[in-house]
Amino acid sequence: MSNVRPESMARITTPELANAFIEEQIAEVRAQVGDKKVLLALSGGVDSSVVAALLIKAIGKQLVCVHVNHGLMRKGESEQVIEVFQNQLDANLIYVDATDRFLDLLAGVEEPEKKRKIIGGEFIKVFDEEASKLEGISFLAQGTIYPDILESDGVKAHHNVGGLPEDMQFELVEPVKLLYKDEVRVVGKALGLPSSMVDRQPFPGPGLGVRCLGAITRDRLNALREADAILREEFDNAGLNKTVWQYFIAVPDLTSVGVKNDKRYMGWPAIIRAVNTTDAMSATIEEIPYALLHKITDRITAEVEGINRVLYDLTPKPVGTIEWE
Repeated sequence: MSNVRPESMARITTPELANAFIEEQIAEVRAQVGDKKVLLALSGGVDSSVVAALLIKAIGKQLVCVHVNHGLMRKGESEQVIEVFQNQLDANLIYVDATDRFLDLLAGVEEPEKKRKIIGGEFIKVFDEEASKLEGISFLAQGTIYPDILESDGVKAHHNVGGLPEDMQFELVEPVKLLYKDEVRVVGKALGLPSSMVDRQPFPGPGLGVRCLGAITRDRLNALREADAILREEFDNAGLNKTVWQYFIAVPDLTSVGVKNDKRYMGWPAIIRAVNTTDAMSATIEEIPYALLHKITDRITAEVEGINRVLYDLTPKPVGTIEWE
């Protein structure tokens, strides 16, 4: 299959079209792979999850999935990967909890670009270590999708495992590389993946690492994870997960005075970001009902240790980027 989407290829919009695509890919993958093993870095994101489910259907235990938890995942995400892939789909899954490795390396690092490089570089190292323990891997599966190919030369920088040792030459398996994101979601649903995984919003490779602003500390990272989970839960309950493209919390490295149990104490602010966009090049601010903002504020300040203010970021892109870092 070339890297150019044929004009004749219909957009996959229905379960029937998705099932036809799945059958076609199963045949192609089996022809390409034979009885060899395939390695996949399974992040829990939409693209890698759909590729994993598709390959499990095609080649079962010949697929080896490696999920690296860098400690910067959102609440419940690594648990969901284990539940869906190991428990439900019976995948050949290697789970690596590398939280301490990543957070120790990030201690005291404030500069966003440096944080990204550390997270990306260490991810490749951990993945390499796991890959080198495995025998007989001939293929590397990737969740490359069509916009990645259009934007670059087909290499997805933050997903592409570019740091594999020279002597490990893998042929690529990229079953969804001609699909757009909305089509990948339709295919994921046809494969039986839960909508919480398939409709998951875009999440940066460095995860919460770029939303815990400045130097990451475990207590502030934990506060961010809990506050973000509350925001997501309340948006889901209000149905805003269907209309808002991306929403999250950022927690900066600054404190202000607050009052709890009649005592003054220092706490961090949680900043709500909720934007709509079609192409991520520009973004508009979503109107969130005040009653909901009050509810989220009440919950976060009551339930999350260390946070004593909730702010709402009203800045469109441009001027502000979607992420803070």
